This record gives sequence, structure tokens and C-alpha cells, in this order.
Amino acid sequence: MRIIFMGTPPFAVPTLDALVAAGHAIAAVYTRAPQPAGRGKALMKSAVHLRAEALGLPVLTPRTLKTLDAQAEFAALGADVAVVAAYGLLLPQPVLDAPVRGCLNVHGSLLPRWRGAAPIQRAILAGDAETGITIMQMEAGLDTGPMLLKDATPTAGKTAGELTVELAAMGARLMVETLTTPPAPVPQPEAGVTLAPKISKAEARLDFTASAVALERAVRAYNPAPGAWCEILGERLKILAADVIPGDLAPGVIGAELAIGTADGVLQPRLVQRPGKPAMPVRALLNGWTVPPGSRILA
Repeated sequence: MRIIFMGTPPFAVPTLDALVAAGHAIAAVYTRAPQPAGRGKALMKSAVHLRAEALGLPVLTPRTLKTLDAQAEFAALGADVAVVAAYGLLLPQPVLDAPVRGCLNVHGSLLPRWRGAAPIQRAILAGDAETGITIMQMEAGLDTGPMLLKDATPTAGKTAGELTVELAAMGARLMVETLTTPPAPVPQPEAGVTLAPKISKAEARLDFTASAVALERAVRAYNPAPGAWCEILGERLKILAADVIPGDLAPGVIGAELAIGTADGVLQPRLVQRPGKPAMPVRALLNGWTVPPGSRILA
């Protein structure tokens, strides 16, 4: 099958690899244009861009698909289908209509739950028992198209980073299955729709008037990025892993071993990171930084 692949972050790479391994002809790989990154703000190619080059595939990086020229270039590739995995650009109707079999999306949730940019993080934050992958026929709405294939996995104890790796592999497998034996499309039900807006850095600041259970979910949801954080003694501290433990500390009050009181229970950080420093266990942190019990988290 002749395929246009469209993706950008590491999440999309396993699907590209699976399509190539399955013997499909990749007409072109679309990915986001190189972006400034790091302290020097050097232009960095996306994970998909680098993988496509390693595979010897042609790469296109238009900054928009809304122009007539971009749409004509896309249509001229003569694809049977476009496979999309976290591409990051809006696909206008002429692009959606160009391939013979349309555009198929690897979406990181069990639709119709968590339509939008951050489905994996939102599922963890909400305490969902499971999440998964939906292979979806794309249409103009935000993740509203008919569903083709699904699979699920538990979320308990997993960070967003860990779930992303797991779901990326699941999505690759399901997409190959979908192309091999196309399932009948199933319209998404109207009941159960939730939205998954992009995560902001400000949102990742921990609010200790919430429960310890909710805060532990936030720590996992924001790991690896943007990283859950709070201010202690005037310094921003990222909390990368934490446990819920019993206790009666008041919200925001710090106890022994950097345990922090919440509205319900105590959050015990396990892995933390100071600015400009590597991640480290709490005990290693406290060997070089004194945080007196009774100190408070800055609001």
C-alpha cells in the first residue's frame, strides 16, 4: 500500500517503523519543521524526521497545509492512505480527502474519552483505571471521526512517559492490523466525550490543598514533561516520583524526609530535581540541602 506518513515526536516513530517493516511503500514522511531547542536555540529535527532520514525516506516539513500549493503537493503523491500519529498540524479538508482511503490517526486514548492534545496525561490526572489506543478515521472535527480498532492497558503506577512508550508500540501494532484487515468503522458515541487540552507549565505546579492521591497522579502525569514542581525555601523543586503515605501534616507543611502535608494524607517525594542538577533520591538531596521540618511550601 502506498502511504503518506505524518508524525513528529518519538510516540510516532514505532508506527513508521512498523509500516516499513510490513512492506508498505512510504511515499513521503511529513513532520514538523525543525524547531529551536536547548540553550543555544539550535534548530533540531524531530524524532520522526531523524528516523525517516535513517530509513532513506523523503521528508517534507511544510509549516502549514492550508495553502493550495501544499495541498497540491500532498495530492500529487498519489497515496492510498495517510497515517497520522501526533503530527501537530491541522489537516484541512482537501488533505483529508486526497488519499483514496482517507487519513487514519493513531490516538492515545479510548475515544470518545480524551479528545485533544494531551490524552495520556489527562487520563492519569483523572485517575482513569485504563487508557489505550484508538485507530480513527480522521474528519474535520477534533478527534471526532469513526473508530476502527482499539486496545487498552492499565494506568496504575505508570508515568506519562512510561505510558507513552507502551501506547506507541500498541498504536504501531494496531495500525498495521487496521491496514491489513480493515475493520468496519464505528461512530463515536455522544456520551462520554471529554477533552484533553495541552498541559501548561503553570498547571504542573502542585497545589497542596488537593489530596495526596490527586497530587501523586499529577507527579506521574507530568513526568517527564513539564515536571511537577513546587517552591521550597524560595527554590523551585521538581518532584519526579512520590508515594502517598499516612499522616496528619497540614496542607503544604513539610515534615521529615521532605514529606508534605495535603488536604488528605501526606505526599512523600522519592525522586526530585533541583534547578540545573540531575534527578536524585530525596535522601541524597537532603544530604546537601537542609529543609527544616515545619517549613511550608510557597503558594
